[in-house]
Amino acid sequence: QVQLVESGGGLVQPGASLRLSCAASVRIASIYAMNWYRQVPGKQRELVARITSGGSTNYADSVKGRFTNSRENAKNAMYLQMNSRKPEDTGGYYCRGKREGIDYWGRGTQVTVSS
Repeated sequence: QVQLVESGGGLVQPGASLRLSCAASVRIASIYAMNWYRQVPGKQRELVARITSGGSTNYADSVKGRFTNSRENAKNAMYLQMNSRKPEDTGGYYCRGKREGIDYWGRGTQVTVSS
């Protein structure tokens, strides 16, 4: 069983920065790829960023150059540094990891970008 817990969400003004964290209950070195998803009410969750155990990253076009995904194996944590926030970044942010063929999701943290 893997538990993922997101934190760091909140209300920020456009242009401000925010860092989200995803804490895992197991060694994240055992999780090949970890992902951040965003969900807006009425829409499907969309993949925002992905990072492999080797540190390779992929980003949605909408966040390239503004978001940075990283992982810290020693702390069993993954982070999403979000800079130059835009109102369209608003949504629930969810952490996802797959281990031994099973998908695990966190419960999410809400981020609202508004002036």
